[in-house]
Amino acid sequence: MLFELRNYFALPGKRDELVAAMEERILPYQVAKGVDVIASFVDEENPDSYFWIRRFDSEEQRVELYAKVYEDDEWVNDIAPQIPKLIDRDRSQITRLNPTPASPLS
Repeated sequence: MLFELRNYFALPGKRDELVAAMEERILPYQVAKGVDVIASFVDEENPDSYFWIRRFDSEEQRVELYAKVYEDDEWVNDIAPQIPKLIDRDRSQITRLNPTPASPLS
């Protein structure tokens, strides 16, 4: 099992718009494709920071689901072009996490 902790930085003043896009379009779209979205958060101390977590059963599943999501026409033509209007991709951080044996998530 593996997790991705994704930290996006909204363009200044765009975090509410980013949260709305994530919750109304992006997360439901990914869930419909089979992605297990665990949670999403805003940072209390940074007004531009947004986090979300995805879970995958294996690296093979992650690769399969990435293809389902990111190679799909709806993503390529409709969703992806909107993202640069909301986030600073250069500041985005994606951390891959593996739960420890005693973790309740393992």
